[in-house]
Amino acid sequence: MMRWIERLLFTLCRRRGPWMPRLSMALAALLVSQCALAQERREQNKPYIDLRPLHFGILVGMHLQDVELQNVGPQTVVDGDGSSSVQHIVCDDDKWNPGFSVGVLAEARLTSHLAARVTPTMHFGAKHLRFVNLSKTDAAGKMLQATQDLKNTYISISVDIKFSSQRFNNYRPYLIAGINQMINLTGKSQDYVRLKRADTMVEVGMGCDFYLPFFKLNPELKFCYSLTNSLDSKNADQLRDPNVRAYAKSVSAAHTKMIVLTFYFE
Repeated sequence: MMRWIERLLFTLCRRRGPWMPRLSMALAALLVSQCALAQERREQNKPYIDLRPLHFGILVGMHLQDVELQNVGPQTVVDGDGSSSVQHIVCDDDKWNPGFSVGVLAEARLTSHLAARVTPTMHFGAKHLRFVNLSKTDAAGKMLQATQDLKNTYISISVDIKFSSQRFNNYRPYLIAGINQMINLTGKSQDYVRLKRADTMVEVGMGCDFYLPFFKLNPELKFCYSLTNSLDSKNADQLRDPNVRAYAKSVSAAHTKMIVLTFYFE
């Protein structure tokens, strides 16, 4: 409709006649009214839901895990027979590993645009580590390699500040930032690399509140990064097999990274 009026106005402006000014003004007024209707606010679902001082919800989502490792470099290794050698072993998480998350939400209203949020969550996932020994080769002439599946189940308690924009119709974008305290419930004692039980992460993200007729849906994407060295440095000395200690001692620091896509239902 609006495009048709614009084309008609353009055609009339190119013609002459005593009736042209009045018709052009009428069509221009119609065009302005159409623009105003396009920006008109619609009926709002749940108009008073954000005025509650405290509300709760549930969350489900998926995530990608990775770990940033700092390698030691060449090191002197004592073999099982008592001989020593210099080996250079490189360890890396060779891919982002998917997992899923479930939890609950508690949000307290501070101002019309600020809220404090606590989200106890469980993250189920794993990390895949690959070790490459640059100093030794097998019978085929390839460098020796080893892998490790570092499975983990995290219980996390996120404390975030949520800054929301002005609500328009039935959506409201927002930003979040906060601290996430995580506790790892899994870990084998004979793993090459083992992470500490506790870890502290900083997180930032963005999302949008969608006000549906019966509930509020909040899709959110956030990025988490470990603030502390989460590597268990004592694990290498506890390994029973002396041949794998070189792999355990090839890493000096570890920082977990996560990308989390969450859907909140309030």
